[in-house]
Amino acid sequence: MSSKPHILIFPYPAQGHLLPLLDLTHHLALKSITITIIITPKNLPTLNNLLSTHPTAINTLTLPFPSHPNIPPGAENIRDIGNTGNYPFINALSKLQNPIIHWFNSHNNPPVALISDFFLGWTQQLATQLGIPRIGFYSSNAFLTAIMIRCWRDLLPPPPPHAVVQFPGLPGTPSFKREHLPSMFLRYRELDSESEFVKKSYEANAESWGCIYNTFRELDGMYLDHLQVQFGHQRFFAVGPLCSNRVESDPDGRSEVLKWLDQWEEDGSVLYVCFGSQKVLRKEQIESLAFGLEHSGTRFIWVLKDGNGSLPNGFEDRVSGRGLIVKGWVPQVAILGHRVVGGFLSHCGWNSVLEAMVAGVAILGWPMEADQFVNAKLLVEDIGVAVRICEGADSVPDPDELGRVIAGLMGGDSLQKRRGKVMREEAFKVVGKDGNSSKELDELVKALMQLGVRE
Repeated sequence: MSSKPHILIFPYPAQGHLLPLLDLTHHLALKSITITIIITPKNLPTLNNLLSTHPTAINTLTLPFPSHPNIPPGAENIRDIGNTGNYPFINALSKLQNPIIHWFNSHNNPPVALISDFFLGWTQQLATQLGIPRIGFYSSNAFLTAIMIRCWRDLLPPPPPHAVVQFPGLPGTPSFKREHLPSMFLRYRELDSESEFVKKSYEANAESWGCIYNTFRELDGMYLDHLQVQFGHQRFFAVGPLCSNRVESDPDGRSEVLKWLDQWEEDGSVLYVCFGSQKVLRKEQIESLAFGLEHSGTRFIWVLKDGNGSLPNGFEDRVSGRGLIVKGWVPQVAILGHRVVGGFLSHCGWNSVLEAMVAGVAILGWPMEADQFVNAKLLVEDIGVAVRICEGADSVPDPDELGRVIAGLMGGDSLQKRRGKVMREEAFKVVGKDGNSSKELDELVKALMQLGVRE
């Protein structure tokens, strides 16, 4: 038996899930843990940095992506088809159970534990068959888990349109409009076999041996405490923000975007605008956003995803010198961390939120789907680091009002900017020596080492 425990890691193929679990994998590899990552061929390039950093500690189990009638051939990541792909993806990936069992049984040093994404709750059954503990990895915050548990337990079938749903018994007694509940839950259809599988898969998370969260107690502590009571054990490891030391590849040397930022002198004066890897904006939304940015008078970088509509005529000329429009990939962590960036106009995906926390910037929130409304509520009402500018995937902000809000938040020393700086200090404290997240990561490693010894 090797003195290094061997851990099997199964990420979910969506950028907001995949990247933080790879960040965690990097931390575990640094702690002398041997790792095998389950991956499909088209997601393999995402591991390039990790595999070159840890050539001996990390191996891959590359399995073909299972076919599914609602997944186009060649699509292996949620960004290929958008948020509606989660139900078919979860169902399709469950077909990997037998190949994983076959690999496990033929391995000369099989894993002593499985760490898998919370969207892959069905792997609890897989771990039971393999005779090893499963640890759920939550790329989200504990607030979302608390809401999701109550949705699946108490709200089926989903409530009628325009209902307001209360959550008594949760810290702060939150409430949400029906359409702001997590999309994963709202997509459920009674008696539909794929829906039932997703529901059972999510519920199976409660049976896991332990839970790892990409959050930190200073941000999300009351919900973590609540869940520990709900789950009936203390094996909760809040190890975030995992992005705090992420190294991004920069194929062009120092990115052109960073060079553009370098020219400004005033700290915190630039707004970064980006809506993540999945969302495509409609023409009306792009126009409204463009006019809002123009009216604000603020310097900005706007990352437009391929497939988004065209900008209004003459817009780029009118904002020339103070606005930079970028199409394609940018080094987001480096941009947010640049001294002149002071605000982030975001969809409030959790990965982006934590990157903003680490950078200490204020957030202008436009939640659209998935977990984003839950995240926005935490940021605006509990933490005070954000303002909402708009809500919903189909809504169009008023450009004049948007311009005023941007100018108000970015001009000088707004409350949200001050809160952003406080949260940055907290984020760095928790991942530093003797910080809570560092301690909980050490506790996780110790637990994994003990599982290895028990074998």
